[in-house]
Amino acid sequence: MNTIAAVDDGGGTVPGTARGATRPDGRRTGEPVRFVALGDSLTEGIGDPIADGWRGWAALLARSLAPPQTGVGFTNLARSGALTTDLTTEQLPSALALRPQVAAVVAGGNDTLRSGFDVERTTLALDTVLGRLTDSGALVLTACLPDPGALLRLPRPLARPLARRMRAVNTVVHALSVRHRAVHLHVAELPWATERHLLSADRLHPSAEGHHLIARGFHDLLATAGRPLGPAPVPEPTEPPPGTLADLWWMATRGTRWVVDRSTDLLPGLVALAAVDGYARLRGTTDHQDARMARATTTALTTLPHPTHENPTSPRHTPGPESPTRRLPAPRRRGPPTGTRAPRPDVVTRDRLDEGGADGGGGLGAGVAGGGRGAVPG
Repeated sequence: MNTIAAVDDGGGTVPGTARGATRPDGRRTGEPVRFVALGDSLTEGIGDPIADGWRGWAALLARSLAPPQTGVGFTNLARSGALTTDLTTEQLPSALALRPQVAAVVAGGNDTLRSGFDVERTTLALDTVLGRLTDSGALVLTACLPDPGALLRLPRPLARPLARRMRAVNTVVHALSVRHRAVHLHVAELPWATERHLLSADRLHPSAEGHHLIARGFHDLLATAGRPLGPAPVPEPTEPPPGTLADLWWMATRGTRWVVDRSTDLLPGLVALAAVDGYARLRGTTDHQDARMARATTTALTTLPHPTHENPTSPRHTPGPESPTRRLPAPRRRGPPTGTRAPRPDVVTRDRLDEGGADGGGGLGAGVAGGGRGAVPG
């Protein structure tokens, strides 16, 4: 757990509000904004090294979440390898104890990389975390994630089941972001597979530049919604990127452990899924796999209990009339254009959940009903 405290420098109050008054978000003016991040290695900051460990998009955003005279108290609870169920049992209690005004919840990627992936379990865990944080008065930030199989350039028979799972998680995150009025950033739409400089040496986590892009995306969303903020994070890191030797050293130490863990957990199950998928393709029944996944994901979402939030228009929960979403623009290219853009992820609204939902098979993933596309309001 990493904590960064930036206190009021004594330079005054937020313009237009008397010092010591209570703001609509429940914070008294002059108090630092309390920001907590929950998640896995992406939010921990893997891929953005600094002298004493990792920094990452959440720490970059934290420095910009309030005007300079206010300050931000930031705690990063994210842990490498965390599953969505780990967020409910390990990170959520600590987060609630900190009484955050802003909470980032970005998770689910590790769920897709486990042999026992269950979309219903992932849905329940994320709904619990988002619901409890929203009920506590926090403004919640969420993001959808890119397909790990595409990032790792796995062979198609192995990549297809992973893609199914990632579509499932993203469908769930999109729907829950609407349900809990979260500020949602479409991280999955960045061209991770074609803009190599956005990825770190392991091809699975953002590079320092990728982390900066995510931080700016959230800052832009919050600024558009009218939330008082500090200056936006810089577009690119000021530090030079790690050299080839540093990347190789990381892969030979920490990266190797990840590969070994996934080889003993994910790989056997993934090979079995690939065999089932291949057999279905030979028989021409791949659509049946997709239909089973659609039913599983839709059921997981539509059987959730009714949320217990306060008035949906309460400014404690929303930075404006609606919680915004954002699709990030393509980053500045380095070198000649690749000529290829990453596919846009499937997005659904709550109204479309009853249309048959998402693609996948046997409860292992989801996409959008009928292959169509929707949009999250806001």
